[in-house]
Amino acid sequence: MAPNACAEDACCVHSHAPTATHAAVATPGATVFRIPAMDCAVEESDIRRALDKVTGIKSLNFQLGARTIAIGAPPEVIPLAVKAIQNAGYEPTLVPVEASTAALASAQADAHDHDRHDHGTGVKRLAAALVFALVAEGVHYIASDMPAMNYLGLAVAALAIWLSGMETYAKGIRALVRGRLNINALMSVAVTGAFVIGQWPEAAMVMALYAIAELIEARAADRARNAIQGLIALAPEEAEVLQADRSWKTTPSKGVALDAIVRIRPGERVPLDGVITEGRSAINQAPVTGESLPVERSIGDPVYAGTINETGELQFRVTAAASNTTLARIIHAVEEAQGTRAPTQRFVDRFAAIYTPAVFVLALLVALLSPWLAGLDWLDAIYKALVLLVVACPCALVISTPVTVVSALASAARRGILIKGGTWLEEARNLKAIALDKTGTLTEGKPRLVEWKSLRDGDDAGPIARIAMSLANRSDHPVSKAIAQGLSLPVSSVSSFTALAGRGTQGDIGGRTYVLGNHRLIEERGQCSADIEAALKTHEEQGRTVTLLADEDSVLAIFAVADTLKDSSRTAIAELKALGVTPVMLTGDNIATARTIASQAGIDEVRGNLLPEDKLREINALQDRHGMTGMTGDGINDAPALARSDIGFAMGGMGTDIAMEAADIVVMNDDLRRIPETIRLSRRTHGVLMQNIALALGIKAVFMVLAIFGTATMWMAVFADMGATLLVVANGLRLMKTKDST
Repeated sequence: MAPNACAEDACCVHSHAPTATHAAVATPGATVFRIPAMDCAVEESDIRRALDKVTGIKSLNFQLGARTIAIGAPPEVIPLAVKAIQNAGYEPTLVPVEASTAALASAQADAHDHDRHDHGTGVKRLAAALVFALVAEGVHYIASDMPAMNYLGLAVAALAIWLSGMETYAKGIRALVRGRLNINALMSVAVTGAFVIGQWPEAAMVMALYAIAELIEARAADRARNAIQGLIALAPEEAEVLQADRSWKTTPSKGVALDAIVRIRPGERVPLDGVITEGRSAINQAPVTGESLPVERSIGDPVYAGTINETGELQFRVTAAASNTTLARIIHAVEEAQGTRAPTQRFVDRFAAIYTPAVFVLALLVALLSPWLAGLDWLDAIYKALVLLVVACPCALVISTPVTVVSALASAARRGILIKGGTWLEEARNLKAIALDKTGTLTEGKPRLVEWKSLRDGDDAGPIARIAMSLANRSDHPVSKAIAQGLSLPVSSVSSFTALAGRGTQGDIGGRTYVLGNHRLIEERGQCSADIEAALKTHEEQGRTVTLLADEDSVLAIFAVADTLKDSSRTAIAELKALGVTPVMLTGDNIATARTIASQAGIDEVRGNLLPEDKLREINALQDRHGMTGMTGDGINDAPALARSDIGFAMGGMGTDIAMEAADIVVMNDDLRRIPETIRLSRRTHGVLMQNIALALGIKAVFMVLAIFGTATMWMAVFADMGATLLVVANGLRLMKTKDST
C-alpha cells in the first residue's frame, strides 16, 4: 500500500487546461505521454516507482502542469513502460511529436473553454447539493422525532451526497481497490460511516462543503499551474513572409523557414525570433525579458517572438523555428522547473509518507479503544474516529509546497528571470558570495567612445573629428566602429584607404594622408612625445583602449574607447552587499582594467588575467572561504565556472547558448539587479513555505486534539481540512503578485 499517494484527489487539485506543452515537444529522442490524472508530485512519485521496475529506461521528464511525461527509452521498452503506468492506475495517452506551438495554444484554449463549461455545470450541481443538505439539516432539527420526516430527510441527504460526492466516491473506491489511502478514500469512508450510524444530515453537509471547497481550491491552484501557459499565445500563429517574386504572403508561423524575411507593422506582435534587416522601431520586450520600457531596435538587432513592435515597420531574417524561439524555450524551461521537486517538497513528501498511515492507525485505535478506555458507546467512538480521519488528511501540507514554488517560478519568469528548478529557487537564499565576470556582465560588452581630445590648440576641433569619422567609418574593427558611432558626423570622401594590420587604418582626405591607429603605429612613425605618452598612460590606467589620429607631420587627436559599466551594475552590487552577499570579480582582462571597473562598480575583491581553468580554481576557493557561491557570466569561457558553482547565473540577452545551458538561472535582459532580486524572491518563497507548513500542521494539530477529546464535529473537520488547504493555496499565490522594487 502507498498511503502517501494522492492520485486523483483534492490534494493535487486537478488542472484541466493544458493538453500538451512545449516541454513535451521539445524533449529530444523521447516518447511523450499525457496522463490526465497526474498533476501533483505525489502522483509523479507513484508513476516513477512503477517505472523504476522497467529495465531500459534512460530518462524520465515529468511536466506536472501539463500532465505529461517524456520517457527516454528504446522503442521496444515503451510498451513495457505504458503497461507499468497502467498497472499503477493511470491511463497514458501518446502525444504526437509533430505538435506545434500554434496547435498547443489552440488545444489549450479549447481545453479552457471545456473547463469553463465543466465548472459552470459543477457550480449549479453543487449549489443544488448544498440546498438539499440544508434541507436535510432543517428536517433533522425541526422534526427529528417524526419517522416519516426522518425518512424524507434521509432521502434528501442521500440526494445531496449523490449530487456532490459521486465523483469523490468513484475516486475513493479506485484508490481503495489499489490499496492506496487518499483524501477521496478517507472522505468516502467517513461520509459513509456517518450516514450508516445515523448522522446523515451531517454526512450530507460535509460532502457538499467538501466538494465546494475542492472546486474553489482547484480554481485557485490552476492560477499557479497555468501562470506561464499564457505566454504560448503571445506569439502570433501567422507571419507575413517575403516570397521569391518579392510579394508578401501570410503563412503559418510554424511553417516559416530559417533565413526567411518576415515583415511586421506597428502594433503587431513579433511571430518568430530574428535579426532586423530593414527599419527601426521601439520594441516592447516585457514578455521575454521583463523590461518595463520599450527598447530601440534597428538593423542588426535581435527581435524575439511574442514581443510587440510599437512604432515603425520592420523586416527581419528568421533565426529560429517556431518550436525553438526564445519564448518557446522559456516556456519549456519553466515547465521543466515546475516538474522538479524543491527540497521542501521532498521533505513534505517524506513526512506525508509517515504521517498519513500513522494517523489512520490512530483513528483505528480511537474507534477500538475509546469504548474501553473512555466509556464511550461504539457509535460515538466510530464517529470520533471518522472525524479524526477527515481532520488528518495531509491535503493542505502536500499542496502547500508545489503551489508556492510554481507561483514563485511564474513570477520570476514574468520579470525576465528564468529559474530552472525549485531547488535553485530555494537555495538562492543561502548564497554567501557571487563571482561576476566583467565583460557583458558588469559592463555593456561592447566598446564605446568615452572621451576624445584635439591636440591642435586653437584650431577648430570639428574638421579633425570629421577626418577621424571618415577613416573610422571605413573600418570593421570594433574600436573604429565605436569611434564612428560616438562621433556620428558627416563623412568626407576617402581615397587610397588601407587597413594596416594590427595597427589601424590609413587614407587620403582632401589631398592629405591621415592615419587612425594605435600606440604602436604612432611610435613606428616617430610621432610619439612625452605628453602623448603621459596621456596614453592615464587612459590605459582607466582600462581604456586608445586610438590616435595623425597626419604626415604630427598627432592631431586622441580617442579613448572603453567597455563601460552598465547603469544597473553599481546598484546591483550595493544590493548584494546589503543582502550579506560578497561580490567578487573574475575576469580574463588585465588586472589594471579589472580594478578600474571593479572600483566603479563597488567591488572590493578582484581577480584578473584568468583562464577558464583559473576561474574554476577561484570558484573552489570562494566556496571554501565563504560557503555557498554563485557565478555570473555570459561567455563560453564562463561555462565551466557556471557549472562548478553552487548556482550559476547566465546573462541571457548577450550570453552564449553554452553559458545559458550550463547555468541554473538565466537573466533574460542582462540586468544584474535581477540577481539580488532572485535572492530576495528565494527568501520570500522560503518564508511562505514555512508559513504554509506551520498553518497546515498547526490547524490540524488543534482539530486533532479536539477530535480525540470529543469536541470536534465532522463539520469542523471538513472546515479544518479544506480551510487549511485554501489558506495555504491563497498564501502561495501571493508570490505571483510580488513586484520587486528594481
